[in-house]
Amino acid sequence: MDEFLNFAKRIAFYAGNVMKEFFNKEQGVIYKEDRTPVTLADKKINEYLIEEVKKEYPSFKVIGEELSLDNDSDYAWVCDPIDGTSMFTRHVPISVFSLALVKDGEPIVGVVYDPFLDEMYSAIKGEGAYCNDKEIHVNNKKLGELGCNIDYCMWSKAKYDTLEIVKELRNRAKMCSFGSVAHGCMLVASGKISGEIFPGTSHGECDVSASKLIVEEAGGCTSNIHGESQRYDKDIDGFIATNKEVYDELVLELRRFYK
Repeated sequence: MDEFLNFAKRIAFYAGNVMKEFFNKEQGVIYKEDRTPVTLADKKINEYLIEEVKKEYPSFKVIGEELSLDNDSDYAWVCDPIDGTSMFTRHVPISVFSLALVKDGEPIVGVVYDPFLDEMYSAIKGEGAYCNDKEIHVNNKKLGELGCNIDYCMWSKAKYDTLEIVKELRNRAKMCSFGSVAHGCMLVASGKISGEIFPGTSHGECDVSASKLIVEEAGGCTSNIHGESQRYDKDIDGFIATNKEVYDELVLELRRFYK
């Protein structure tokens, strides 16, 4: 497992250098059908990952936000080269790189790298979660307590409209939207906030596969938006990541809105 983690970190550091290189220059932005942006940096990072996987793990799949490599394998490297591209194109230093190794639908190695703060979040299944090699843990804030913050994502093409649940929760938690689900999940994993709500479906596994593992290894809980388990090597059905104190109550609220 250490070999896989070292590979993931090497790709993450490369991605971080590319993100910093393009951050304040022409990014070649284009927009996909769902109106989300793609930059030259996204493509460069995704292409590099595929090249390196072909060299090191030629039988493995790559499931990338922009480009993929299809192999008949139980193993898949699942990647979002820049999570939070909208913020990246606006030169807001919130975006992160996310990469997980998924076996039979379950993440077993994951990294999320913030190049702007030089923070490398990482986990191996069963071995805890770390930021720059220091162990991290979720907090124990409950809904209704001061200091309980929940991040959420919202966009026009999302299957689930998070506006109603935000209205429901706003008196029991400080609701915030950072613009990167993986960034928000790392705040959950490190105890800075208490929850994350992500309405993503198609290709959403690229955004959250690494986060699922890191949050759980930090002592948190994750599931689809209905509180159910799901695979992380194909389209997902929304995603939540929380501490253990928030999880059950949040799932009950979400089920009321998204039957």
